[in-house]
Amino acid sequence: MVATKEETTSKSAKGLKEVEEVIAKAIKKLGAKKENELCKYLPMKSGGYMHHFTLRKMKYKQPQELSAIIERFVINADRPVVIAPKQRAARGSRKRKDHLNFTRVQLERMLNIARLAGDKEIITILSPRKSLASCKRELIQAIRHNKVESELWANYCEAIQAQQMMSEALAAAGAQN
Repeated sequence: MVATKEETTSKSAKGLKEVEEVIAKAIKKLGAKKENELCKYLPMKSGGYMHHFTLRKMKYKQPQELSAIIERFVINADRPVVIAPKQRAARGSRKRKDHLNFTRVQLERMLNIARLAGDKEIITILSPRKSLASCKRELIQAIRHNKVESELWANYCEAIQAQQMMSEALAAAGAQN
């Protein structure tokens, strides 16, 4: 015996009506406002609670199964339990825990301590990066005042190298396109 189209549509309409009644009872029992709020009380085999898309899909494609799940975990339960969410892989902004953030004042104090200690490596690490134009300007000022500042020269060399690397990278990117 093969089911006719009318019989299957009447079955699905009957199932949909039944599941909507069960959902209405569950919403009333939980004191929820929306259908989607039921999801947190419906566990999944894969762990965590049911996604609202899954709830919507089951409502139309598997109404009897959804009714059974809602009745078991919400309606027939003495106190429905909120299911913990499924553990997911970390994504988005991952903050490094070993990265220290200093205020400008703190950096300046550490830079002064490094200068007093004469530690050139720490001085170069903590010194703010300057543009090529500002390095040139400061270097020319130092020359005019007959001052020798190796730190200014190092900054100038660093700025030139950075500019050369950027131009090489842009040229390589342009050659690929």
